[in-house]
Amino acid sequence: MISETQFQNELKLIIENAIREDVGPGDYSSLACIPASATGKAKLLVKEDGIIAGVEFAKMIFNYVDPNLKIETFINDGTRVKYGDIVFHVEGSSQSILKSERVVLNSMQRMSAIATKTNKYVQLLEGTKTKILDTRKTTPGFRAPEKWAVKIGGGENHRFALYDMVMLKDNHNDFAGGITKAIEKTKNYLQENNLDLKIIVEARNLDEIKEILQSEGVFRILIDNFNFEDTKKAVVLIGHKCLTESSGNINENTIRNYAECGVDYISSGALTHSIYNMDLSLKAI
Repeated sequence: MISETQFQNELKLIIENAIREDVGPGDYSSLACIPASATGKAKLLVKEDGIIAGVEFAKMIFNYVDPNLKIETFINDGTRVKYGDIVFHVEGSSQSILKSERVVLNSMQRMSAIATKTNKYVQLLEGTKTKILDTRKTTPGFRAPEKWAVKIGGGENHRFALYDMVMLKDNHNDFAGGITKAIEKTKNYLQENNLDLKIIVEARNLDEIKEILQSEGVFRILIDNFNFEDTKKAVVLIGHKCLTESSGNINENTIRNYAECGVDYISSGALTHSIYNMDLSLKAI
């Protein structure tokens, strides 16, 4: 994974771009009818049950827009909330609160939805050794908060991007002339370029798993689109030689079955690409 410094820089870039996109040369609605000297107070109101996420991110947004805004937090990230709960108050320049409002809500609504769905999957895995992972199937330009939300919901992050882990999928293997060649070329490339990156290799069937196991240096095998029986066989074949990860059309109805096959991880793009925003609003007090 990327460093904390890199992650924080990603968040700052996202906030800067979001405000640029939403405010542009000015929030003319507020500028037209709200005096620059006016102050006010607003509350973040929960209108749907779930796991709240994005509180700390909201503070970063408010601070970017106006460092003088004051936030009083009542509910922290990762807390289960219900309709009617008040997450925080924000107080200060009315223009600044209004300028921040949509970016804060868009971010928190999506992050809370992701945290809520992730938490549901985590509960479905209780009692097994399997952990839930996100993927790179994120909203373009908003990856860092979405992966943050997965962590808030109790899940774990897969690689952040193409540069912090090597993942040899079917197309890489086919273009490279086969799995063994892809692994060898990758290990040579990493050594020549002094890169310390973990290698994950995707397998489409049990024969490919056997081939992967003939090479050293593989961190995790991605058991992709296997049925339950073949997943169990794959886990036995792999043993303790490397970690295992199941993926491919795994949903709420099947995730427990795959976990009970004995895999270390299950990755699900649905955590970030198939969610409905949680209903939240920012209301003047």
